[in-house]
Formats: sequence, structure tokens, C-alpha cells
Amino acid sequence: MGDSQYSFSLTTFSPSGKLVQIEYALMAVGSGQTSLGIKAANGVVIATEKKLPSILVDESSVQKIQPLTTNIGLVYSGMGPDSRVLVRKSRKQAQQYYRLYKESIPVTQLVRETAAVMQEFTQSGGVRPFGVSLLVAGYDDNGPQLYQVDPSGSYFSWKASAMGKNVSNAKTFLEKRYTDDMELDDAVHTAILTLKEGFEGQISSKNIEIGIIGTDRSFRTVMKSQVLPNDAFE
Repeated sequence: MGDSQYSFSLTTFSPSGKLVQIEYALMAVGSGQTSLGIKAANGVVIATEKKLPSILVDESSVQKIQPLTTNIGLVYSGMGPDSRVLVRKSRKQAQQYYRLYKESIPVTQLVRETAAVMQEFTQSGGVRPFGVSLLVAGYDDNGPQLYQVDPSGSYFSWKASAMGKNVSNAKTFLEKRYTDDMELDDAVHTAILTLKEGFEGQISSKNIEIGIIGTDRSFRTVMKSQVLPNDAFE
């Protein structure tokens, strides 16, 4: 049977040293819509597919890119309801820090606190891991930063990363296109081209989301027409 007999217990290691439920959570992330992030020299861009389950759904009610503070935002791949719990906990942590120190929480510290919440759900009975991975983009005194947080609670700083169902092709494309001196406008263009690689149908402002933060330290979501001319996508 191998590891399968341990797959129903979160708190029991399999003989190969795995918590199989975490692997299932990663599979949930892998079946989610493609999301990616790119750290430029003067900012960070995050982008994601936004495919609605029905044409009757009001598209304005679906937001995959969420601000955490004025200078930090995130995008997820995986289970949307799980991401909302983490967004709420992260915002609460950021506000607690601000009330205590009267300054915005550093990106690294907020990522570490969010990852700690996700890790707690890998060692308790009666719960399950979060079926979601996060890309957190921010700009603080250490400059632009991009982190990916996985269901196990592990997190790393990335120059560019992708997650979701088209992750292997997206990362290969990013490896070819990424440069350390890339400007924010170029990063946005590259992000859209990366999404376009595995996109089914025509990309439009209705089926992708883009979030950027630059040297003004103001995180915001934008339409593709606001950052690049239309002919860049032909």
C-alpha cells in the first residue's frame, strides 16, 4: 500500500517521511488557475488567470488579487475560500503590528507570520492543510520583494515564480525572459506573455488580474490597458 494507508491522518508521518495530506494540498494548488509574480528592479508585479465558472457570475465580485496593507498584496492559486481565511489573518497581524509600532509591518515579517499559520494546520488533529499557495508582493525599506508560501508553511524569496496548473511551462518561460535589471513595465509585459503561453482563448481585462507595486509603495490592481498598449498583446 505504501504511503496510501497514511493518507487519512494529517499528524502521522508515512514511512518515507511525508505528511501525505500536504501532498494532496499541493495537488489542489496544482489544479488551480495559473498565477505568477516577477520582481523588477523598481517594483513587483503579480498576475493571475480569472476564469469564472459561468457567464452569469458578476465578474466584479471575484477578486483573486487582494491587498494586505497599503504596500503589500497577494495572489493565490488553489482553493479560494482557504485564501480568504489567510487574507483575514494576515490583515489582522498587519494591523496589530501597526498599532504597536506605528509603522507598516515589514514584508518578510508578514510573510513569516502567514506561513506560521499555514504550518500550524499541518500538525493538529481535526484540521487539514490550506489547499492554497500564495505569492506575496511588497515594497518596504529593503526594496521590492516577492515571496511564495506553500501549504506546508515553507516560504522563499523569489525573483520570479509561478504556481497553478501551468506551472512548469510558466517557470520555463520566466527563466528565459527574466533579467535582474528588468523594469516594472517590462515585468508587466513579461507576466502577461507568460500567462498567454498556457491560456485557453483570448486574454482580456475580464479574464486576467494584475497587481503592481512600485517605488511609491502603493499596491494596486490595474487593467492591462492601463499599463501597456493594446498592440503589445497581439
